[in-house]
Formats: sequence, C-alpha cells, structure tokens
Amino acid sequence: MFTRLREDIACIRERDPAARSKLEVLTCYPGLHALALHRIAHACWLQEWHWLGRFTSHVARFLTGIEIHPGAVIGRRVFIDHGMGVVIGETAEIGDDCTIYQGVTLGGTSLYKGSKRHPTLGKGVVVSAGAKVLGGFTVGDGARVGSNAVLLKPVPPGATAVGIPARIIEARSEAAREEASARMGFSAYGVTQGDDPVAQAMRGLIDNAAGSAHQIALLWSAIEALSAAQPGCEVRREPQTTEAFDAEHYKQMMK
Repeated sequence: MFTRLREDIACIRERDPAARSKLEVLTCYPGLHALALHRIAHACWLQEWHWLGRFTSHVARFLTGIEIHPGAVIGRRVFIDHGMGVVIGETAEIGDDCTIYQGVTLGGTSLYKGSKRHPTLGKGVVVSAGAKVLGGFTVGDGARVGSNAVLLKPVPPGATAVGIPARIIEARSEAAREEASARMGFSAYGVTQGDDPVAQAMRGLIDNAAGSAHQIALLWSAIEALSAAQPGCEVRREPQTTEAFDAEHYKQMMK
C-alpha cells in the first residue's frame, strides 16, 4: 500500500508543476485521497462486501468531490488532477500512467446489468477537462481526449479525439504534416486541431506545399533520366527559381 502511495506522490510531482513538496501532495491533492480510498472500497467490493465498498466510495465523494465506483479497476500511477466532478463508472478500467482532469465522466450508454457499460483507458491516456467518454469501448494507449469532447467510439493508440461528437485525428497524419513542415523550415506549433478556419487553411497549405514538393522531385528525377539517355543534353543540377517558400516571412506573420 505504501509503495503505491509513494508511486502516486512521485507521479503527481512529475506531472504537476504546481506541486512543490511531498507534504503538499499528501495533504492537499484530492485526487490522491480519492484513489487511496478507492483501493479500500475496491478491496471490499472484491470480497463481495458491496455495501461497505459503496459506503466507502460515498465518503470519498463527500471528501474529495470525485466519484469512483468501487467496482472500477484503476492501474498504477494514475493522476486525477483537480478532480472536482470526476465520475468513474462500475465497469470502467483505467490503465497505468493515465491522467484525468476535472469534470471528466467515464460513463455508460447501456442499462443492462452485468455488461461492459463503461470505457477502458489504455496506458498513458490523457482525458482533458470536461470530457465525456461514454460506452464500453477502448481508448488506445497514449491517446488524448480533448477538453469537453463527447467520445462515443473507440480511439486508436496515439490518436486524439476532439469535438462534439468527438472525431478522431490520427497521430500518423499529424506526424507526417509536422515532418513536412520541418523540411520546409516552417513550424506549425500552435496550430490547433479544432475547427478554426485559419488552422484548417494552414494545414491545407502545408499539405499542398508538401505534395507539390514531392511532385517536383519526381519530375526532376524524370528529366535527369531523360537527359542522361540523350548525349549532349545537359541539365543544370540546381535550377534557378524566381519564387521560394520563405519560412521566416510566414513565421513573422504568425506572431
């Protein structure tokens, strides 16, 4: 028990820059208190002392503002930050190293007893403030759920879910876009994943520029191959261009 408590304190100090000491974390973090009381309630639930488990969780909710059903399964080093208004249902499962912010609901959409009604969070999942994750599906390892999102379907590992209802943004496509931006010397840092029209336009420009650069490279390779096949035909290796992608100019515009 004390090993788990030390792990919880260490993970809070690692993830929350406002945590200044172990004593502060131990005495002033309701998420830590809620998890400690949940372990007692969950042990009672496993022994089929259902009333005692529910009463323990009821006391924990009164003290912390966090409601965790004693039947929920919670992994190691889970951090519930702030915590007010968090609700975690009976059949919910939370993997190791997850972070949950205030106002989050891990709820169900089914009324059938004995069924898997609540979500499963993989390892390292972050659920932002006010998000609602509803249903008996799985949120993959390392996934992110945006603030106030209403998530009703599974999320692949490493992906991000945003919006109402939540839509999935694949990590692979975003990583490719960032890589293309870096090759052009342009940083898309700060461009949001939401419905902001400027952000959508910036993503479109980056994708279009990356695609154009790829097509130009293919054309240049074809021209070099044709020139090599014809004696006396010489192609300059570094063609002069009158226009270029000025990354510094666009960086100044974004400030």
